[in-house]
Order: sequence, then structure tokens, then C-alpha cells
Amino acid sequence: MGNKGNCVGQSVCSYEETMEALSSLITRRTRGDGSNRVGKFGLMFKYVKVLGLEDDLPKLKVIHIAGTKGKGSTCTFSEAILRECGFRTGLFTSPHLIDVRERYRINGLDVSEEKFLEYFWDCWNQLKENVTEDLPMPTLFQFLSLLAFKIFISEKVDVAILEVGLGGKLDSTNVVKEPVVCGITSLGMDHMEILGDTLGKIASEKSGIFKPRVPAFTVPQLSEAMDVLQERASELMSSLEIALPLDPENLNGMKLGLAGDHQFINAGLAVALCRCWLQKTGHSKEFDTNGKLLPEAFLKGLSTAALPGRAQIVHDESVKSDKSSESEENTYGDLVFYLDGAHSPESMEACARWFSRAVSENKYANKGEKDGEFVRSEKIQYDCKDLDGSDKISKQILLFNCMEVRDPQQLLPQLFHTCASHGVHFSKAIFVPSISTYYKVDSGSSAIPIDTSKDVSWQATLQRTWERIIHGKDAISNGSLKTENSFKLPSNGFAHGKFSQKCNFEEKQFNCSAIIPSLPLTIKWLRDCAKENPSIRVQVLVTGSLHLVGDVLKLLRR
Repeated sequence: MGNKGNCVGQSVCSYEETMEALSSLITRRTRGDGSNRVGKFGLMFKYVKVLGLEDDLPKLKVIHIAGTKGKGSTCTFSEAILRECGFRTGLFTSPHLIDVRERYRINGLDVSEEKFLEYFWDCWNQLKENVTEDLPMPTLFQFLSLLAFKIFISEKVDVAILEVGLGGKLDSTNVVKEPVVCGITSLGMDHMEILGDTLGKIASEKSGIFKPRVPAFTVPQLSEAMDVLQERASELMSSLEIALPLDPENLNGMKLGLAGDHQFINAGLAVALCRCWLQKTGHSKEFDTNGKLLPEAFLKGLSTAALPGRAQIVHDESVKSDKSSESEENTYGDLVFYLDGAHSPESMEACARWFSRAVSENKYANKGEKDGEFVRSEKIQYDCKDLDGSDKISKQILLFNCMEVRDPQQLLPQLFHTCASHGVHFSKAIFVPSISTYYKVDSGSSAIPIDTSKDVSWQATLQRTWERIIHGKDAISNGSLKTENSFKLPSNGFAHGKFSQKCNFEEKQFNCSAIIPSLPLTIKWLRDCAKENPSIRVQVLVTGSLHLVGDVLKLLRR
């Protein structure tokens, strides 16, 4: 890795070189390889000692959050609430969408590049100098967790909100021995190849963040999971309370900053965690409302919380550049992206409900970007005319990819049937490989390859699954859909076709779906569709993978 072990700051190493160093920590094992997790976790305590953090880490006033669904949202709500209460907040979440610095927020803002480089190389050099046969360099997530501790201690935050990466018991963040309070979000069947194949086993892993006599909160769970959580809390003599979903009436007319009905579950847990944190740190009297109404700071935090890539709406302004006159209607393209990184059956259902409501009622508008940063949109009601004075027809497109460890036969039918039950049907489903790869950490300014030679055999599997949903299991054989060596973009005249338009299986023509081997080509195709069909509003749901969502956001920012 060249001089990677000798960098001491921004003057020596560029940000891209830093990303290369970070990428070198990624093991080449597959995502589902959970080998030697116990041994790796044990090394975390040694790394903490090497970095000289063993005395300061226990002083962090931590809110520690694990779960299957809603961890990031609950952390985000909690951070926003306590920031509005006047505390200096540190938030560590994963994964990042565009730039690794997104994982570290100080007072609601990504850590600056200058500070990131300073803290990164301070940690890197100390660890590198102490590498032995028994103490190798940390893995990627171990290093990222250690860097979070270093940043939050150095920045003297009042509260550190830590999102567990995977599981709980053996997660890198679990070196925190005495958090102020712990939270467990909704549990489901995810990462079964590592955490176990039953809800009870998964709950056992998640409850590994519970600590002796440290209060814990969770949301309503299935009995199989709840029994395990309660048993674990009892063993540790910890109180475990169930935080009920937030009642919308308690918001005093305000809206949650994160869209979707499921966010009331996460918001309810965040409120309980924050109230407990305030009480345990001696600040509860400052925000006491006798349990009736939410304090003003809580309301403001809940309504301003923002988390990119989760129920996010982005209007693509580039397609409007051809508009020749402000007085002309329906003469320019209209392309709207609906982004949600759902990748489990439960989160996919929530995503489908949110998308169906958003496109059917046109309930949320997004102000897009400003100075390179995504601005959280104010939620306003409008009808189709209110947007641009036109009566455009809306057409929905699915842009989908998921990791190969996921089961598309659980994800895609859930998405299709939930949308269909709300009267929303996709004119076309596009399956495309992500740009991001698990073995390389990119930055927001990294070059984007336009590669049309990628292996799309996995996307062909996704397409077959989708076509079987549309046409029935017997209509599509494994040989009906083949990945051709030559590639041709699908026609953008799809918008005028009917959803029920028949496919020609013998000639391998599929009006319902397509594979495009390059995401930049896909974005260009969508923009061309919008420009060449000015009477139509093209609404694109991007889901199945946070990597895909992040790649799309990166391309839209460009």
C-alpha cells in the first residue's frame, strides 16, 4: 500500500489515498462468512488500549441501539431530539451512501474532511506501529468503530448514539461496557447466515448489547423474540420496557421528519430512549411535561430528523433544461426518484406502502439539492397541477438490485403485491448492478466507471423472478431469459404502453422488465425517457440495496 503507514495528516495523504488505505482493511471473504467472530471481537479491547482510549471510552454517555429494522431511523430521531435539547451530539451509523464521513455526525453534520483525515491517520499510525502476529490490523468495521470512539472522545460530545453494525453481542460497538441506555428496534429474519435461523437466535444476538443494571427499551415484538429479550434482561437485572409507537396526535400537528407509517414505531422508541438518557444524566427536570405532551425540543427533533436514502424523494432538475419558455406547459421532462434502501421482506413492505402513498396522493415534495447538500424537504400537500401547472400522467418504474445473499423471491413479491394492493403498478422494472463493491471504499468524488461489460447473471435471476410474478410461474422458464453478449437499451416508448401488454417469450421480448448492465447508462436512459415523453411524470422507485441507493444519489449529484 505504498506510504500508507506513514501518513500523518492531510498535508501528506489525499482523501483518495485515505480511502485506499481504508479499503485495504476489507477482508476478501463473502458477506455471509461469520468465521471466528468471537476471536475478532476480543481484539477490539486490545485495539482500544493501543489507541489509548481505555480510560476515556467509559466516560462517553452512550445510547446503544441494535435491531433488524429501524436502527438508523431510531438513532437519527434520538440524535435530533437531544441536539434540539441543547446537547453536543455524536452519531455513528452505517452504512454510508456516498462518502464514509456520513457515518460520523457531530451536532447533526458530517465530520469535516480535515478532522476526518486527522483522526483517521492518528488511529491508523498507532495501530500500524503495534501490529504483531497476534494483533493484525482491524477489519473495516472494527476500524470504523474505533474511529467513531476516537472522534467522539476528541470532539467532547455530550452524548454518543451508536448504531450496531451486525447482531449485537459480538459487534465492534459492543466494547462499550456501560452505556446509559440500550434500545432494540423491530426484529426480523435477516443476516440468518451469521445470526441464526430463528427469531429467538437473532433476538439472543441482539440482546447481547444489554449490560448489567443498564435500562433497556424495545418495541412490540413477536413473542419468540420478546421472551428472549426479557429473559436476557432478567439475567442482567436490567429493566426492559416496551416503548409503544408514537401517537401522531402527540406531535401537536407536526409531521415526522422521516416518512412512512413505520417511523412512528422508531420515533416512539427514540422518545423513550431520550427520556431515559435525560433522566440518568440528571437533565430530566429541564424537559418535564408531566408525561402529557412532548417537550418542544422533542417535537422539533422529531420533525427535523433527516436520513438520506430512507424514504427520500429527489426531483431530477437536469431533465428540465430543455424547457424553452416558462409559459409553455408539458414541454419538458419530469423525473422523480423515490429512494429507499429496503432489503428485507419487512422493510420492503414498508417501502412499498410509503411509495404507493407518495405517488398516489403526491403527498410529499422535495426541494432537491442546495450547494451540493441534500435539503430535507418540507412536507406539503399538492395535487398534480400544483407541481408545475400541468396535468401530467404518472408512470412508475422500478430500479432494483440486491445482494446475492438476499432472497429475491421474498423481496420482489412483497414489493409487487403491496404496491398492487394500493393500485400502483410498474410500467417497467429495470435490474442493474450497483457501482459500489464490497471490497472498495469510495468517496463522494471518486471516479464513476461506465462499464457495460459487467456480469449480469444475478440481474438475470432477479428479472426471471419478476417476470414470474407478472406472468405466472409456468410462463417463464430458466431458458426464456438469457443474458446476451450484445447489449441494447430498451425502448423508451414504454410510457405509452399498457401494463397488460403481452410479452413475446419466443423472441425474448419482455415489456415488463429489462437488464441494463451500467447504472450511469440507466440514469441516462431514464432522463431520455422523461425528456422524450414530456406529458408524463416518470416516478422511479430505487430500492433493494443501500449501495444502489447511494450510487444513484452520487450520480444525481454529479
